[in-house]
Parts: sequence; structure tokens; C-alpha cells
Amino acid sequence: MSPSTAEPAPTSTAAILSLVFGILAWVGLPLLGSVIAVIAGSMARAEIRNSGGAIQGDGLAVAGLILGWIQLALMLLVVLLVIFVFGGLAAFLAFAGAAG
Repeated sequence: MSPSTAEPAPTSTAAILSLVFGILAWVGLPLLGSVIAVIAGSMARAEIRNSGGAIQGDGLAVAGLILGWIQLALMLLVVLLVIFVFGGLAAFLAFAGAAG
């Protein structure tokens, strides 16, 4: 009698895409990579949850989500910093020009 070899559950393609684009967000495609990572990660987690254990890859999806969200947050902080610095500089120059 041969031992039964149960095949492992397949990994979600969306989870793999989420991780790949989450990494790409940090090495070359910051905006596009992070947006795709977040969308694919969310879709993958829903797919895995609804599969009842027939599909794996939740960890990959979570990693992609984390990488994507952190990249988006950092980009937002950089944009706000640029606005703050240049806005403050413009206000200072306007004040200095009006005062002097």
C-alpha cells in the first residue's frame, strides 16, 4: 500500500503579485508598485479567506500589503514635507519682502 501524498494547497496568485509589487515599490516603481501591492494584497486576503483553506498565501499577501502601505505613507510624508518647506519658504520670503 502506497502512502497517500496530499498535495499542498495552491498559493494565491494575487498574494504573489502583492509581494512582488510591494518589493518593486521599494526598488523602482514607488507609486505604481505600492498601489498594486495594496490592491492585490487586499484581493488575495479576501480570496484566501473565502476559499476555506483551499488556497494559501496569506503571509505573502500581508507582506505585500505592509510594504505597499508603508511606501504610500512615506510618499505622503515626503509630499507634505515638500509642501511645508516650500510653503514656509514662500511665506517667509513674502513676509521679508513686505517688511523690507
